[in-house]
Amino acid sequence: MEGTGTQQGPPGRPLPSHTVGSGIAGLDEVLGGGFPRDRLHLVQGAPGTGKTTLALRFLLEGARQGERVLYVTLSETIDELTAVASSHGWDLDGVALQELAPSAESLRPDEQYTILHPAEVELSQTIGAMLDEVERITPARLVVDSLAELQLLARDPLRYRRQILALKQFFAGSRCTVLLLGGLDDASGGMESIAHSVLHLYQMAPEYGVERRRLRVVKMRGASYRGGYHDFVIHTGGIQVFPRLVAAEHREPFPPARVSSGVEEVDHLLGGGLERGSSTLLVGPAGVGKSVLATQFARAAALRHEPVSIYVFDESIRTFLSRAEGLGMGLDDAVAEGLVRLRQLDPAQLSPGEFDHLARQAVEQHRSRLVVIDSLNGYLNAMAEERSVVVQLHELLTYLSHQGVVTLLTAAQHGLVGEIMTAPLDISYLADAVMLLRYFEAAGQLRQAISVVKNRTGAHERSIRELRLGPGVRVGPPVQEFQGVLAGSPVFLGSAKTLLDDGQSKRL
Repeated sequence: MEGTGTQQGPPGRPLPSHTVGSGIAGLDEVLGGGFPRDRLHLVQGAPGTGKTTLALRFLLEGARQGERVLYVTLSETIDELTAVASSHGWDLDGVALQELAPSAESLRPDEQYTILHPAEVELSQTIGAMLDEVERITPARLVVDSLAELQLLARDPLRYRRQILALKQFFAGSRCTVLLLGGLDDASGGMESIAHSVLHLYQMAPEYGVERRRLRVVKMRGASYRGGYHDFVIHTGGIQVFPRLVAAEHREPFPPARVSSGVEEVDHLLGGGLERGSSTLLVGPAGVGKSVLATQFARAAALRHEPVSIYVFDESIRTFLSRAEGLGMGLDDAVAEGLVRLRQLDPAQLSPGEFDHLARQAVEQHRSRLVVIDSLNGYLNAMAEERSVVVQLHELLTYLSHQGVVTLLTAAQHGLVGEIMTAPLDISYLADAVMLLRYFEAAGQLRQAISVVKNRTGAHERSIRELRLGPGVRVGPPVQEFQGVLAGSPVFLGSAKTLLDDGQSKRL
């Protein structure tokens, strides 16, 4: 029965009695509380997807709770399993290990069978040895690694299926939760129909950057789980799963309010400021002032003692802070106080689910009221599949909206003065407000213009104003003598007297 699943309770709250926890952050939320107790479960994935790490973590969680646990390996040695555990800093003293891999003695000529096929003898011996160990230890949790060896020993699909069905019946009466590990191609014998639940692990190698992993619950009988793909990472210490974000599950009431930029003219353009719970897209060519304007909103929020989270994709944190300081908009004090949290992200090392997790942490743990994504170009590069980027971004913006967070996104367009500018992906319809920044030439100088072309949350000023950066953000009065701003090549038809000079407009 597939559904959106149930949320895992707060830390410390016991899991439902009919499930056993995996010990993996995020996975129990995907599974609707954990693996159904006393059932046989199938974990499938290609080599390197993390099956062994998941299984070891599952057993260690049982050992932590005082349960007897057993790992039966048919292909790896105990030394290899111990090395995997050591790489994560784990101690397997509480885990019983049984190695049933063929030994070197089987290579001797006198060990070769002549009357019966070797596989027929080895299969019976292997299963018999495993069942003897299970009866001796009576584990509450068992891992069998891997099904590929049993499948090869069985030789034909019918015999393989009958052996697995017999094992299922045996474990059903032993009150044991079993994980069977196998490859995605281990489909002979209809294993997926036999298992109570099926979990698929995947690994993708992008053209550049670190490999990305994700998982999917294919089925789970009699329980609700979270469908779809969920990103996960393997790091020193184990696995962390990032459950797919479902914005509808995270609605928090908040009073409506307008958020000021700290610059009166910018607030006038927006009809009084940004609405709480709204998202705003700052779009324009490179260097026009998008990041600076976002910094101005962040500084104003910090001055109101509202926590801010800024995610920087395209430059270093040092460069971001140095530019702010050079423009008279220093954030060093706010960063030191913890009001502004800056995080530099590498698109080549980041999965979409991990970024959603970071955003949730910023809102739910650090209580951020303003989130800045600088820029969307870097965010898009972090996406494994471009066809899902719009849906995933929509879910993230909806989540932030439900939390009453003001979101600012910057997007660099290709092209400069006199060129038709295009964005790598049109996401303007997702944002509640769109602020357009443009270059224009006047009196032999390169200048900037700013306007609001969309605001769902209320009326906004439809004029075009000149934008000056440094010191602070300076915005002039409405200027009428522009033509071609929306086309991406503004032309100023007025006189220099109507433009900003050092005495015009208010400074920050």
